[in-house]
Amino acid sequence: MYSLLTFSTALAEIRFGYGLSPRTAAPVSVADMLARLSGPDLNARAFPIPDLKAAGALSAERRRLLRAQKAQAGQAGYEAATAAVNAQLKQMNQTRRRWAGQVMLRRIAGQDGFRERLVAFWGDHFTALGKNQALRHWATPYVQTDLRPLVTGRFADLLTAAVMHPLMLHYLDQSRSVGPDSPAAQQLGLGLNENLAREVLELHTLGVDGPYAQQDVRQLAALFTGLGFRVKGRRVFQPNRAQPGAEVVLGQSYGPEPGLAPIRAALEDLARHPATARHLARKLAVHFISDTPPEPLITALETAYLDHDTALFPVYEALLQHPDAWGAQLRNVKPPLDFITSALRALDVGAADLSRLGDKGLRQLFDLPLRALGQTWERPDGPDGWPEEDTAWLTPPGLAIRLRWAMAAPVRLIDQLPDPSSFADTALGPFVEGRLRFAAAAAETRKDGIGLVLMSPAFNRR
Repeated sequence: MYSLLTFSTALAEIRFGYGLSPRTAAPVSVADMLARLSGPDLNARAFPIPDLKAAGALSAERRRLLRAQKAQAGQAGYEAATAAVNAQLKQMNQTRRRWAGQVMLRRIAGQDGFRERLVAFWGDHFTALGKNQALRHWATPYVQTDLRPLVTGRFADLLTAAVMHPLMLHYLDQSRSVGPDSPAAQQLGLGLNENLAREVLELHTLGVDGPYAQQDVRQLAALFTGLGFRVKGRRVFQPNRAQPGAEVVLGQSYGPEPGLAPIRAALEDLARHPATARHLARKLAVHFISDTPPEPLITALETAYLDHDTALFPVYEALLQHPDAWGAQLRNVKPPLDFITSALRALDVGAADLSRLGDKGLRQLFDLPLRALGQTWERPDGPDGWPEEDTAWLTPPGLAIRLRWAMAAPVRLIDQLPDPSSFADTALGPFVEGRLRFAAAAAETRKDGIGLVLMSPAFNRR
């Protein structure tokens, strides 16, 4: 079933994972990659991240402290209440950075790079962010705990979990959407908010050129009314805010009464739509293979999706089995976060190394460079996530910042830098060129040699 003539262990890690590592063994076949993906999630076990309940508890505590501070305004206890608010905010930021560290360790120390890339891909596809300090830390549990277990199942289930998630409802202002004919409409002075419905159709399912009209957006927005959340991280449905009656989306009626069941039915139908299959197939092919993927590859992914009732595992199988997935030329430019991640993986950075840096070191080596490179951690500019086009990342300023990082960061990350010539083989395997190996070996210092390898064209592509 699997062709060993096209498979490459190096490409398996470079193109479909986060790069080669001196510690973890690369997959030996497509069957091995799929077995790891279908097996237990060892990375999540090794580097646990709490669920949204833990994140919601921090948010609820912040709300309580802010109320206490407000109640103390102009009184003797105001200074102490303010100190408590600030201390709790510091705790929330530290918790967020600790969870970010766990995500990075899953990527740089784990043995299932394909799973990690898929989790990142779907987390970006369903971008949702906390828009205030109280909810900013929700993004990691949302992706890593709530969406992660579903990336190997049916897209219909993944779509439903993402769209109805408290963080998505917050991010796309669903709490401000009220049915025009609902009991709460006049009382609250609110109407329909189309944000969630528009992004579901345009980004999550049918695509920007999909077969829908403005009326479908309005009807889907009406169907979504009633969906809300609590700051503790719990989704709720409020019937008094829901638009009564049935709604018609793409010619299909959902109802007649509002509720979670018709919403789930609509999302199921959208997931099964041929336009959704096409949109997702192309997006996966662009992400893993090329900005201009071959049409036969897109068709193969699309067919696998439709033939298996939105199941994603057969789509991944079709991707990995397709000859176009194993072209030897490295094309796609690694985005900044993936560039740094693959560098850490090649350098064999571990939990102890990250812990030794402390909060200040982590900000200097990760937060600030990523921000300068235009990929701030968990903060894409909009609901469409990070750009896929190579031109978005391959810019003169971006290359200059990568160069500074490549020359300065490794010596701070690990106690003893490896031999640059050997490191070139470790980081690039069969993709290392003789000229690069020679230049790395001839560098004046190990620091310079390592930097040359990290800044090579081959290391910056996959």
